Amino acid sequence: MPAEYVEATKILSEKVKDDTRALQSLIEEIEAIEWYHQRADVCTNESLKAILLHNRNEEMEHATMLFEWLRRNMDHLDEPMKTYLFTKKSVVEIEAEQGETKNEDSNSGSLNLGALK
Repeated sequence: MPAEYVEATKILSEKVKDDTRALQSLIEEIEAIEWYHQRADVCTNESLKAILLHNRNEEMEHATMLFEWLRRNMDHLDEPMKTYLFTKKSVVEIEAEQGETKNEDSNSGSLNLGALK
């Protein structure tokens, strides 16, 4: 399935088109993970189940590679990934702390734009 665009492709930058290609590919890899995961769960033939799980794990690798490409190349994705991924703390707790920090910043009267020289 080709990437679906909401804007005319002739006016989109090549960077946005590449981001869209990666995002669409990530969606497809995650769908494949889901399909293999469900099929393996109900499979009663152990040798077939092993193949399905192997295939699922391969799709996980593909999805992770795409996610890392997006982290490196798509604007503003790196920071939330640093905040939420590979932590031991509850994601909900992290979000609450992030919200408190945002509220403190907004109460300071600052727009958090830094020095505008």
